[in-house]
Amino acid sequence: MSIQVRNVSKQFGNFHALRDVNLDIASGELIALLGPSGCGKTTLLRIIAGLETPDQGSIHFAGADTTDVHVRERGVGFVFQHYALFRHMTVFDNVAFGLRMKPRKERPSETAIRKKVMDLLQLVQLDWIADRYPAQLSGGQRQRIALARALAVEPKVLLLDEPFGALDAKVRKELRRWLRNLHEELDVTSIFVTHDQEEALEVADRVVVIHQGRIEQQGTPQQVWDNPASPFVYGFLGDVNLFQGRAKDGRVYLDEGMQLDSPEAAHAADDAQATAYVRPHELDVARYEAGSPPPPSAILAQLERAIIVGPIARLELMPQHLATSTATATETSALVEAQIPVQQYQALGLHQGDKLLLTPRRARVFLS
Repeated sequence: MSIQVRNVSKQFGNFHALRDVNLDIASGELIALLGPSGCGKTTLLRIIAGLETPDQGSIHFAGADTTDVHVRERGVGFVFQHYALFRHMTVFDNVAFGLRMKPRKERPSETAIRKKVMDLLQLVQLDWIADRYPAQLSGGQRQRIALARALAVEPKVLLLDEPFGALDAKVRKELRRWLRNLHEELDVTSIFVTHDQEEALEVADRVVVIHQGRIEQQGTPQQVWDNPASPFVYGFLGDVNLFQGRAKDGRVYLDEGMQLDSPEAAHAADDAQATAYVRPHELDVARYEAGSPPPPSAILAQLERAIIVGPIARLELMPQHLATSTATATETSALVEAQIPVQQYQALGLHQGDKLLLTPRRARVFLS
């Protein structure tokens, strides 16, 4: 089932939740709506479901306008963050609920319902707890039961609102992998809302980044990660270092004393304000030889702290400005983070207070 969102806007009082949103979702696609709290992603999901009505615009399922179609008639399955299971019902009865609530003419027989429910419980790998109650289940198990219940009515579209947000990190990671595999098996059009960048990039076919009620960027996880379209997307998709400076003569001159060649600067007016974005793992780290000036392509920095996390060493560094007349260094700006393999950290024999050279392998410049 393909979905088309056309010029959708929604306002709550003076708050603009969505502003002229357009989005096309292909049949069988798994889409992540990604953004910070309050950006409009859940409002868009609820409008697609029929739980909210847009102030302007329309929703189409397979080309047919469903804007005014009641939620019960849309063929949508919905999975909420907090499971919404019926506590007084067994796992089996929770999954069977939607089938038993169908109009009499459409309702399967109890034998057919039993087969359908047990098939679904096998699909989510929980057929062995059919007689238990929600209170007897772990969070991850409850979420899988909620998903089985949504799938029981054979929805044309599956909508998931922060489905793993209430779970701990280990369970979230397991369920992300499980959802990706399940989606490939079922081939149902699915949209899930998340503020977790890693979750969106790992699970989705396509990521739609929403900011202040507008779509900021959309593309495959690799496209969005490799080529962020705006400073917001760059900053939202993981850790990033920001360096301020000015564009001049087709280059960018940063406050830390570093110079960058930049395609963006080539078309900029001289003295345009520039911000360079560099991810921590895109910084090369080397020891600084005292007495020699840093090369123009590098930053001189002092190691303030090293944090070892598994195979990665996270280095917190304070940029320094080298005064040529006195050969002394002074702090210039906020901390910079670099990430290097632990083996490299150990080979360099680094200690707090060491002076290092940081050279960006890749930087993205935005002009303002």
